[in-house]
Amino acid sequence: MTREWDATTYDSLPLPHAQWGRRTLDRLAPRGDERVLDLGCGTGRDTEALLGLLPHGRVVALDGSQRMLEQLRRRLAGRLERVEVVHADITGPLPVTGTVDAVTSVATFHWIPDHAALFRGIARVLSPGGRLVAECGGLGNIAGVSAAVDDVLGPQPGVWNFAGVEETERRLTDAGFTDVQVTLMPDPARLEPGPQLLSYLAVVVLGGQLERLPRREHEAFVRAVAQRLPEPVVDYVRLTVSATRGPAGTPG
Repeated sequence: MTREWDATTYDSLPLPHAQWGRRTLDRLAPRGDERVLDLGCGTGRDTEALLGLLPHGRVVALDGSQRMLEQLRRRLAGRLERVEVVHADITGPLPVTGTVDAVTSVATFHWIPDHAALFRGIARVLSPGGRLVAECGGLGNIAGVSAAVDDVLGPQPGVWNFAGVEETERRLTDAGFTDVQVTLMPDPARLEPGPQLLSYLAVVVLGGQLERLPRREHEAFVRAVAQRLPEPVVDYVRLTVSATRGPAGTPG
């Protein structure tokens, strides 16, 4: 996952991701001395929170966007001595030195086409008994926005991978995880109509489609999608994951 983001604008928006991050870290509930991988760390919002939860631990902050990592460094200036910042394509093998005690991720997995390979890769860097706690877009996520995109451009190839509960449970088990818990939860985000909605759609939601369009068409496309939404709401459905890494040698 190597697409770039407008990290500064991203951080200025009223992101529901902040709430998603808080409840994900609440589920992780670390002791305080672990080494934790923040997979798809973005601008470092959850990395910063993790540092507060790990007074004697470390965070591996990994993302595919250089701009996001630059923003993370600015956010955590003066506090990077316990953060290992890694720029890497999350769709490939994770270049993490050694193993980590836990993995957390917020709003990233739906950008990864192959979840089976993703979970196997996470299992390889996670110590036996370590926990994976994550949240991402799940089955039915932003269906209204996707319908508006198709109405503007015609039927489009998939940009996201919004998985369901049973397939995610199976993939985690096949990758060597135990104590697997997966849920789907509607969580719509209401925005202010006008500039806030347009900026949110452009920066947070529609980046994959905008990459396929000439820059001169970006503004008109975003406005056309916004006009087709019945209200200024992004109809999120969140997939939550909790699982424990099984004994060594389990993942294929």
